[in-house]
Amino acid sequence: MGNMLEGKVVVVTGAGGGIGRDFARAMAAEGARVVVNDVGTSVTGEGASNQAADGVVSEIRASGGEAVASFDSVAEWNSANRIVQVALDHFGRIDAVVNNAGILRDRFFFNMSIDEWKAVIDVHLNGTFFISRAAAPHFKSQNGGSYVHITSTSGLVGNVGQANYAAAKMGIVGLSKSIALDMQRYNVRSNCIAPFAFSRMIGAIPAETPDQKERVEKLKRMETQKIAPLAAYLASEAARDVSGQVFAVRANEIFLFNQHRPIRSVHRSEAEGGWTPETVKTHAMPSLSRSFSPLDRTQDVFTWDPL
Repeated sequence: MGNMLEGKVVVVTGAGGGIGRDFARAMAAEGARVVVNDVGTSVTGEGASNQAADGVVSEIRASGGEAVASFDSVAEWNSANRIVQVALDHFGRIDAVVNNAGILRDRFFFNMSIDEWKAVIDVHLNGTFFISRAAAPHFKSQNGGSYVHITSTSGLVGNVGQANYAAAKMGIVGLSKSIALDMQRYNVRSNCIAPFAFSRMIGAIPAETPDQKERVEKLKRMETQKIAPLAAYLASEAARDVSGQVFAVRANEIFLFNQHRPIRSVHRSEAEGGWTPETVKTHAMPSLSRSFSPLDRTQDVFTWDPL
């Protein structure tokens, strides 16, 4: 066991399986006391069970670590506060939050129902805000803390059939940056990780065409445990100067993502009459279109096999 998180208390949401389970185990292996939060639902958010969280707590304790289970949902303000309270009640403090809980309700945009939209936004985006906000006063008063939020290349790059998920995951990027800016003065950090790994959620993606099947087979080679070392580092004081960043992990590759900045501009002076719809057509678009981003999906950008 390492000691990078010795004395720290970490809350990991969605920690009953997959990537979240590996986050919780890695934090404990580095000396953290861990709140393992999971409602025990299906990938689409149905049902509930204590079995998943209890199982991970047992694994951590069997390895000599300290952990306690939490079964509340991140998607409600009061229950999110109870998750943070579990850390305070059992361990007396909270030092890091890993916002990993998530569900999928994949559907092409033109067929997506209101319920499918709201359910995904509630868990991913609202849940990330609720847990982060609940921890904020404690981080502020102790002058330190770390948020690790899970985003996705479905939002950062693009994917079909995931408008709800992509919107939530890009919302998390904006939220993370705002947290980093607002809490910088209190030595609180906020960063995002976009994971590439085969988990229950990835397993739920339809794989009907040869292209889709090939993609899923590649994803199966990307183990969930490969994401955890970066998360454990970001939760630790070793990352005290790292905030407001967006990372991705794909097997043994770690990526730093760029963030939106202007890449090209055009102007017309007042003497030229400023812009009209016609000059936008004849002047602005021909110039700007040379720098347009293509309608890429994640697999169009990450074209090489994982290392």
